[in-house]
Amino acid sequence: MTDQKTVLVTGSTGQQGGAVARELLARGYRVLAMTRKPEGEKARALARLGATVIQGDFDDASSLERAIQGAWGVFAVQNTWEAGVAKEEEQGKRLAELARKSGVQHFVYSSVGSAHRNTGIPHFDNKWRVEETVRRLGFPSYTVLRPAFFMENFLSPWFKPGIDQGKLAVGIKPETVLQMIAVEDIGKYGHWVFENFHALNGRALDIAGDAKTMPEVARIIGKVAGKRVEFVPVPIADVRNASEDYATMLEWFDRVGYNAAIEERAKESGIRPTPLAEFSAKATWS
Repeated sequence: MTDQKTVLVTGSTGQQGGAVARELLARGYRVLAMTRKPEGEKARALARLGATVIQGDFDDASSLERAIQGAWGVFAVQNTWEAGVAKEEEQGKRLAELARKSGVQHFVYSSVGSAHRNTGIPHFDNKWRVEETVRRLGFPSYTVLRPAFFMENFLSPWFKPGIDQGKLAVGIKPETVLQMIAVEDIGKYGHWVFENFHALNGRALDIAGDAKTMPEVARIIGKVAGKRVEFVPVPIADVRNASEDYATMLEWFDRVGYNAAIEERAKESGIRPTPLAEFSAKATWS
């Protein structure tokens, strides 16, 4: 028998995995924090919080088998932009299959908002296929989390250099409302689904914390940054020259968009959604 409070968190030094690991540690769980670089500062920081840091690589099945040993639960997340669409799918399926073989009792897969809606976006559709694998494997219990666009993306190299120059450059229409979520909230949802695994068994939960147009985002960030920030629409052809996948996603945002039930999910979970204004006020923009 494994301890119900022992959870392997993959991507533990990344955004989602890190948020889930910290939340579980704060709630008394034993966290097995998987990372390719256990000597790194982020891994050492988790160790100081009480995590057991374990070396593991999604492309190395034997390292995954070792990491999973003794885990009652698994939080699984992979990175499209690092691995690529095809390899991310392989990694997600491999981990799920090995977890089932190892006797993991509750498997939590972090997918993406609207993965089930046949979006045609490569890095959404591949996650849907991983979801289908998780369902097919017949875990004693499992839950799928589907987060929307990360608020943290505005601090990334995709957007922050432009914001520093007073421009929020995004390839979507000014009237498009985009649902988004603070990664810290994903950590809270991660704890919730492990704590309530019986009630949430088999559920797939789209999660978001706010919904704003890009001109609204620019005004909010500009206000807390103490400078004027304006929204600048980027021609989709320019985006497509850099990434067909990314361009397809932005076009889908304009045409369809996420549909997480923000208020309903907050009421069910008891998790207060972090609004963009609150997230932005805590962020470092200078």
